[in-house]
Parts: sequence; C-alpha cells; structure tokens
Amino acid sequence: MTQLIPEPRSVVAGPGEVRLTAHSQLYAGTATEGVGHWLRTVLQQATGLPLREGRQPDDTDGDGIRLRLDPGLGREEYRLVSDGSGVRIEGGGAAGVFWGAQTLRQLLGPDAYRRAPIGRDRTWAVPHLTIEDAPRFRWRGLMLDVARHFLPKDGVLRYLDLMAAHKLNVFHFHLTDDQGWRIEIKKYPRLTEVGSWRARTKFGHRASPLWEEKPHGGHYTQDDIREIVAYAAERHITVVPEIDVPGHSQAAIAAYPELGNTDVIDTNSLSVWDNWGISPNVLAPTDNTLRFYEGVFEEVLDLFPADAAEFSAFVHVGGDECRKDQWQRSPAAQARISELGLADEDELQAWFVGHFDRWLTARGRRLIGWDEILEGGLADGAAVSSWRGYAGGVAAARAGHDVVMCPEQQVYLDHRQDAGADEPVPIGYVRTLEDVYRFEPVPAELTPDEARHVLGTQANVWTEVMEDHARVDYQTFPRLAAFAEVAWSRLPAPAQRDFAGFEGRMAAHYRRLDALGVAYRPPAGPRPWQRRPGVLGRPIDGPPPNR
Repeated sequence: MTQLIPEPRSVVAGPGEVRLTAHSQLYAGTATEGVGHWLRTVLQQATGLPLREGRQPDDTDGDGIRLRLDPGLGREEYRLVSDGSGVRIEGGGAAGVFWGAQTLRQLLGPDAYRRAPIGRDRTWAVPHLTIEDAPRFRWRGLMLDVARHFLPKDGVLRYLDLMAAHKLNVFHFHLTDDQGWRIEIKKYPRLTEVGSWRARTKFGHRASPLWEEKPHGGHYTQDDIREIVAYAAERHITVVPEIDVPGHSQAAIAAYPELGNTDVIDTNSLSVWDNWGISPNVLAPTDNTLRFYEGVFEEVLDLFPADAAEFSAFVHVGGDECRKDQWQRSPAAQARISELGLADEDELQAWFVGHFDRWLTARGRRLIGWDEILEGGLADGAAVSSWRGYAGGVAAARAGHDVVMCPEQQVYLDHRQDAGADEPVPIGYVRTLEDVYRFEPVPAELTPDEARHVLGTQANVWTEVMEDHARVDYQTFPRLAAFAEVAWSRLPAPAQRDFAGFEGRMAAHYRRLDALGVAYRPPAGPRPWQRRPGVLGRPIDGPPPNR
C-alpha cells in the first residue's frame, strides 16, 4: 500500500522493486532539468547516494530515474512507472514532472525528507507500480498572513517546501495590514521604517488582558522578495502578493498620515496597531491616495512579474472589512461621492477597487480581492476570494467572474481543531481534520457552466494568535494535508469520502512531517508545550465575528 497524500487517481501495483544504489543515475530530459536538479539535491541530502547525472536515458536502466515530458499529458498531469527498467516520471509539463517527483519522494519513505542520511545500511527502494495522476483544481492555494506576526524569510521558504510536498501551487502572500507592513517599497521608505514595527502585541484574542510588552516587526527587502518568488517558481508555485486597500491600512497611515481621513481624525497621532480586529482607520478616497498606491503597485509588479505561470498575473488588493464610519463623517469623502455620482460608501469602495482593477488591467495584470469587492458593484475583470461562506463565490461565478473558494467556516486554519479545553488560544469554529477532509469547494447550486469559474480553492492561515513558526505549524498541520487532498484528488461527495482510509494514510504521513520538523497537532491532542493555559481565545459554537 503506497500511503500517498494526496491520493493519486490510479495506482496499479506490480511485483518487485527498484533499488537506488551508489551506481544509480538520474537523467532529466529536455525542459525537465530544473526538476532534475531539485530531485537530485533532496535525494542526495537524504540518502547520501551520488545520483550522478545521466547523459542518455539508457544510463538509468534498472536502478535509475528518468524524467521527461509527454505532450499527451496535461500540464500538471504525470505518470510514474517503476519496473525492471528503473523509475520513469513523465509529465505534460515540467510542473507535472515535479509533482511526480514529489510522489517518488513519498514512495521512498519518511527518511527521504531528511536533510542528511541517518544510517549507512539503509536500502532505498521504490515498489514496482504505475501511478497516473492529475489535479482536480488548477488553483490549490495557501494564504499565509505575515502582517500580524512576521515570519522571517527562512520560514517563508520552509512553507514553500511544505506546500510543494503537498502539491499546492499558489502561495497567497498577505503582506500588509493594520498591524504591520512587510514589503520594502523604495519610493516610500517609511512604510517599512515606521510601518513594519509595533510597540507591543496583544497576546491571545483581542478580549485577552495580556500583552507582550516588546516591539514586534520585520520586513522583506526587495531582494528577499525576489528570492522568495524564484524559490517558489523552482517548486512550480506561483506567489500572489496582497496589498490590502482601502481598509486594513493603519500601518500605512501611521507611516504616511496624509493617506488617512485627516478631516475627521488626527492621523499624525496614529501608530501601527497593536491589537486585533478591524481598525476604523481606513484610506482616504483621494487622488493623493490613488497616486501613492499606484507607486506601491508599480514596485510590486516588478517584484512579482507575470510570466508563463498560469496565475502569475494576479495581484490581490484585499478590499475586505473596510469600515465606512470615517467616510460617512468625512466632508472630503462625501464630496467625492457626490462628485462621482455614487449612491453611498459601498459604491465609493467599489470605485476605489475599480480604479485599481483598470490600472492593473492596463498593465496586463488581473485584480483579485476578498468577496467584499462585490459590494457596490464588482470591478470588471476582477476575481473573487470567497471567504464569508459560499455566497460571495456563488454570486461572482453567476456574474461570470472567476472565484477561489476559501470559506471561513471550512478552511480558515486559525480556527480551533477541537472543542477541548487544552486547545491553544481557541478561535472560532471547531474544524477538525475530518471537517477539512469533507470540505467541498464547488457550491452545489452552481450549474456546470458557472462552476467552470471556480479556479480552485485555498486554505487561509491568519496569524493573530500565532506568535512563532511552531504555532503556525500547529494550526496548519495536519489539516493542510487533508485540504491538499481535497484540492488535488477527485474525491466523492463529502458524505461518501473514506476518512478512515485517509487517517490510515496519515499514519505514514505523520512520519514524513516528523522528518520535516513540522510541529503539527498530534491526533490525541496538543502536547504540553503546545498549550497556552490562561490565554483567552474566542471559543464559540456559532459563527464568529469578523476577523
């Protein structure tokens, strides 16, 4: 039994095995050289085998690995054959070959995920079999919030490796929020000089009386961003940056007070927010603000270039949870509503988002935003991340807009994993491993034509109560493994899914996560050091309030 996650479309087992030895070679055919370099590197680290480069396909006969393209397969589709002639991985594109290489790594056992060999007498064997596999969804995403709690660059690179190991291919990079600005913008240096640090941090939910009384912050230089994008591309992952407007912008306003609604509040007194929730301090709908953010996005487009990758043209602009109180009180905002002939503040937000939709479209890019961008009229060409349940995604798809399904009620991995009192900082809904496994991304009420607008699905990790990478690991795993199977495999309807079988395969997968050093939540519950006794969360059974 292969114990693979995500579960492949087809596995046909045969007798025997291919043993990798000191004589084994790895041949990478045309356009698969990058995959060959990655595979040779990780297997050399784990096994200690030299895996010399094969110059011809025949160099690998019997005990080697061959990589090549097969134009008859889909771009991300692959075929893995292990038989008397060795191991052969074929894909419709380099991405397909790469996903096949990830499957090969799983077949070699948990120790194939280590960074150095742990024994000299180990046999490295691949059972004889044929696997044919392809993803259900084109967009298989993970959103990581580095604004609430900063994750240093090495932590981001580590999560890209974890995504690749689970065949996820879109990294939604949440770079700005009220609590921090994380990307260097050379035109506006105060965004990181001021906006990337806060004086203290709430510990736990915003109702908690506890504070961490020390500065928190950090940011990525532009070269850091380029490195992250290149590292992701080597793993066939597209990075979609998010610069949140017009709400969730207090860090930017703290750095440049003229961006705020100066006619109703003293923006010079604002600092980067140290609490959680939704700040009332939002961007002013002025020409100055538009020009400022055009300057920001000009540098963002340079750092996240559109290339051959399917979703590389997307730029996420947030658009969520923009409180309208200041606009309602602001004479300048009201004058802008009148000048533009708008009905209300919702239409003002739609105008703001629409401006950047047109601006991005003119530069060959595509805007995507949270489902609030539907309010007041959806921008022409925009795609929607549907987080407030399925309704936003249904409305967008019926209007002909592309959708990424990431409903809070199912795939917000900051939500607690169990109802037990030992869960650390329990937030929101209880969403167990089984709940995530039974998530269905395509709303049942969509017609087949409407459902074609569902690009795929995404799990979201908001880090308000995740102060370090170990807490991020705990909330994210093992549920990300279940999500990855939902996103990749063509599973039956939720009620018919074989969760017991998945749990059986997870027994092997936990050993892989152990080898990778992932601080996941054990099936029996948190370990003593994973708990947070006395730190208030938001343990509710009904729908939680907004983030």
